[in-house]
Amino acid sequence: MNTTHHRYATVQGRQMFYREAGPTDAPAIVLLHGFPASSYMFRDLIPALADRYHVVAPDHIGFGFSDAPGVDEFDYTFDNLADHTTELLGQLGIERYAVYVHDYGAPIGWRLALRKPDAVTAIVTQNGNAYDSGFVEGFWKTIWDYQHAQTPDTEAAIRQALSLDMIKWQYVTGTPDPSLVSPDTWNHDYALVSRPGNDKVQLALFRDYATNAPMYPRLHAYLRDTQVPVLAVWGRNDPIFGPDGASAFADDVEDAEIHLLDGGHFVLESDGDEVARLTHNFLDRTVTTRPRQPQR
Repeated sequence: MNTTHHRYATVQGRQMFYREAGPTDAPAIVLLHGFPASSYMFRDLIPALADRYHVVAPDHIGFGFSDAPGVDEFDYTFDNLADHTTELLGQLGIERYAVYVHDYGAPIGWRLALRKPDAVTAIVTQNGNAYDSGFVEGFWKTIWDYQHAQTPDTEAAIRQALSLDMIKWQYVTGTPDPSLVSPDTWNHDYALVSRPGNDKVQLALFRDYATNAPMYPRLHAYLRDTQVPVLAVWGRNDPIFGPDGASAFADDVEDAEIHLLDGGHFVLESDGDEVARLTHNFLDRTVTTRPRQPQR
């Protein structure tokens, strides 16, 4: 078992927590978590990749063990979360890296790639959407309604996403055997998003998610132009981002690898060994052999 270190860095005056493992001179992979999770979701994947890779998994500001200032102290946007990720990687001396994205981690990862295309050596997306076709309307309508108009009714509806029952729902829905998913997961997430003031943090990010879809055309052009290696490893029963979101990557990346596993939104919990195997094999075939791309 490879050792995982648990560290903090000061980024723009805030403490960011991150997990780190593997040789620091090895090819890097950065793991970006989604809502309502943290780097804790990668606790088993990190050592599985650290035999050959330098693995870094930060907690975004407002999540996990990173600082979670109130909305009156910090501008909770995906642009700002991407800024902090960029600065953390700079402090760690990581200039080129593969990126593994999930849920909220996807729009953060897309921003990193669009800002500096030459930095990203490969993309692994685990239920991290980049196409309009991936959104499951039955889930997203509540968020879209809240984005369109912040009223007492739309806010009350979206606040249900912060409840223990709904966080558990994200973990177990679509998983053929829910007993494979540890209750530590949803209880861990619920405790952290329930910190005083964190509800307003999450509401701000629900609103700002509306900035992501307009970015997609630029992202698709980036994928077509660079043909960056892409692996989509997806829980096909995800009630949030459906399998069409995974298949769509093949529209822009000729050799995109698409694997639809029999799991849900957090397929890493139920099929972690398979996700780790697919990811490791993909990195072994792409990151370690792919030549450096010219600076654009």
